[in-house]
Amino acid sequence: MILTYKVKHNRDLSLELEKARKVAIFALKTKSRSSKDVKDIRLKSAIANQILKKYSSNKKLKRISSVKLTVPSQAIKFKNSKVRIPCLKMEMDFEKEIEKINQIELDKEFAYISCSVKEEEKIKCDGWLGIDRNTTGHCAVIADNKNNKVMFLGKDAQHIHKKYSKIRKKLQKSKKLKKLKTIKRRESNIQKDINHKISKKIVDYAKNNKCGIKLEKLKGIRQTTKQTKSFKYSMNSWAYYQLEQFIEYKSKLAGVPVVYVDPAYTSQTCHKCNQIGNRNGKVFKCPHCGYTSHADVNASWNILYSEKLWVEPKPEHRPKSGSCQRQVYNPRLIQEGVCIKGNTDIPQGAMAMQMQPTLEPLWL
Repeated sequence: MILTYKVKHNRDLSLELEKARKVAIFALKTKSRSSKDVKDIRLKSAIANQILKKYSSNKKLKRISSVKLTVPSQAIKFKNSKVRIPCLKMEMDFEKEIEKINQIELDKEFAYISCSVKEEEKIKCDGWLGIDRNTTGHCAVIADNKNNKVMFLGKDAQHIHKKYSKIRKKLQKSKKLKKLKTIKRRESNIQKDINHKISKKIVDYAKNNKCGIKLEKLKGIRQTTKQTKSFKYSMNSWAYYQLEQFIEYKSKLAGVPVVYVDPAYTSQTCHKCNQIGNRNGKVFKCPHCGYTSHADVNASWNILYSEKLWVEPKPEHRPKSGSCQRQVYNPRLIQEGVCIKGNTDIPQGAMAMQMQPTLEPLWL
């Protein structure tokens, strides 16, 4: 598995970066890949070759804005938690357990170290966690069938989105565009931090309790879900895919299996009697068996016990461009996977259906 670490290098590289920019402009104009052609710029050939390769092969690029110094693995030495780049006479502390360093990219302030990391063997699961991701309320609601427990994580995200939405509206009216970008970046960083903490808690809990993780395949949900005007902002600011990616890569490192289930009707079906019930906001009521619960809790149990794993739709079933938007409100189409492209890398087996335990919520 490949991971990239961001490390502060505390070195003035302005001269080397300016040379790298000149090499990139030359590569864009001439499409040359030979470091002999840029010998007069006097950038180290190991770095110049990487920049020439990157910018000469990009046919869509028309203008150079900023260029990083790209150092290949051959020009990097890693020993005793120290990274050395002899051609730049640099040394950095890097205390990570890795197999090897693939390459390093350097800008004015940071070094981006791409590494190969060993994955742990998959654990043998004694149970599963069903995770319902939400745009309102808690970011993630987790049902655990092994310990008969429900956990609620990420309750601050909705408040943060509302807070920064109001700030941005004021800045837009006063036309403070630079401040607007700063605020947008700050909100994004806070949301990223929340998703990192949620994913770490989920994966650590799954590993400690020898559980696998079940998620809904939500790809394309913004196009396949009916949105009211008041709900549109919440849907568009929902970082569900980022949380999914964090859970996925952390679970690979920890050896925790992750499977994806079909998201159709998980929020509308009663997990006790498997009949369609009534959902009103965060309250779920089943008219058939009388079961009443928190709607997200009910959805998480449905995800947990779902045996309908996500599969990639066949090419002949995929809609042409634009056709998906005209059919997005038909739940049958969504259930059959007509409007959503899925992930082919999904195991074919799942945990057998078990009796649903009684619910004892645990608020975190």
